Amino acid sequence: MGLQKILLQQHVGTLCQAVVNVGDKVKKGSLIAKPTGLGANIFSSVYGEVKEITKDAIIIKKDENQAEEFIKLEGEDKFQLIKDAGIVGMGGAGFPTSVKLGTKVKYILVNAAECEPLLHHNIDQIIEKTDMTIRGLKYVMEICGAQKGIFAIKAKNEKAIDALVEGCKDDNSLDIHLLADIYPMGEERAIVREVLGILLKPTELPSVADAIVINVETLLRIAEAIDFRKPCFSKNITVVGKLNKGTDPQVFMNVPIGTSVKELINMAGGIDGDYGEIIMGGPFTGKACDLDTPIAKTTGGIIVTKPFEDLQGEKMGLLVCACGGDEERMKDIAHKMNAEVICVQKCKQAIEVKNDLKCENPGNCPGQALNVMNIKKAGAKHILIGNCTDCSNTVMASASKMNLEVHHQTDHVLQTVGKDVIRYMTTSKHVPQINERFEEINTLSLKEELQSFLNENNIVINLKNGKDINIEFIVD
Repeated sequence: MGLQKILLQQHVGTLCQAVVNVGDKVKKGSLIAKPTGLGANIFSSVYGEVKEITKDAIIIKKDENQAEEFIKLEGEDKFQLIKDAGIVGMGGAGFPTSVKLGTKVKYILVNAAECEPLLHHNIDQIIEKTDMTIRGLKYVMEICGAQKGIFAIKAKNEKAIDALVEGCKDDNSLDIHLLADIYPMGEERAIVREVLGILLKPTELPSVADAIVINVETLLRIAEAIDFRKPCFSKNITVVGKLNKGTDPQVFMNVPIGTSVKELINMAGGIDGDYGEIIMGGPFTGKACDLDTPIAKTTGGIIVTKPFEDLQGEKMGLLVCACGGDEERMKDIAHKMNAEVICVQKCKQAIEVKNDLKCENPGNCPGQALNVMNIKKAGAKHILIGNCTDCSNTVMASASKMNLEVHHQTDHVLQTVGKDVIRYMTTSKHVPQINERFEEINTLSLKEELQSFLNENNIVINLKNGKDINIEFIVD
């Protein structure tokens, strides 16, 4: 059956400490590591025997037969069950959920944006497990004393929106906020800005806006912990790219933590011929990995890309954005494109916070002309960007005039699946909300009915001086 490699750090904070020994038999749901500081419990996702404990992982030899049953959590307190289950943010850095829920707030904002291109497991979860997802939100609202729970979801995901509308229809404490289809609408502060109209500083947490932002899958794992006493040892994953089964995203639910990238790719049909790289995560924020890399609680996607374009050593400048890949990732892509990096610039809105870049206003870009000019002056022929949709738009306004060939860090991913590359913004930043859509539909329907009545009765209405007049029809 092979080996299951379960990492000892699957969250923000420090490495967990193993609480098992080599030779121990474990089951699904066996506690195998505890945090020594900020962190979360880690559980076995398989039945088997502990074969090795390294400084960063516990390696389990899997039994041939894997039962569905798992060791259940004990207790009745909802908050304690979430903590004991080892739940972390399942779509980002992996902040321990129990720590986040220790704050009393007015709003729980659900990140249902699934903002990274090609990933689809969050949307599929909403459609397939609507009740569990909403129940997880209600548990969080109860724990935090929140008055309102709001799903923030892109307007394009109509089937998932319909499921949420139906699931929330009898609960006035729940609402849905529609987002535009641009990146990075799923960034935590972008969600607060879009839903509550409050722009947080890069150093501020959502609690400043009296809110907590929580991921869709995290809600599911919370509901499982409370309803089924299930520890967090499973992950929903999207696998996509240059695969034998085609380039459409394939979603796998409840994949055991520690499953290797190779196993997941094989589940998706295997790699179709030569490839460029394998990315763990999304096209914007994911990083290259190898086939033996194990998935963790925070893993969202596995992407197999086409081979890279060969620039044959030509000079390239990098424009590093807080919303995309970091400088290390950008240099990695440039190296794989066989380009010589001669200049690195940072987005004018990128501010360093605790050794990480944060955008001052995610998704809203004031222009990148100066950075582009500096890259041109350095002698570059190419510019590689990892910017959000709006920033890419502003880069194009200046780079093309300077005869710089623009590449986006997501190009090789999107080209693999036949999608348009990111250059110019083609969608609006603003979308009608659900109530506005209903009003628009109802108004249109009323107008159509009235016009039909007038036509049938040969009635013509002329307005005097462009002013509205009241007309009363009396029909026998």
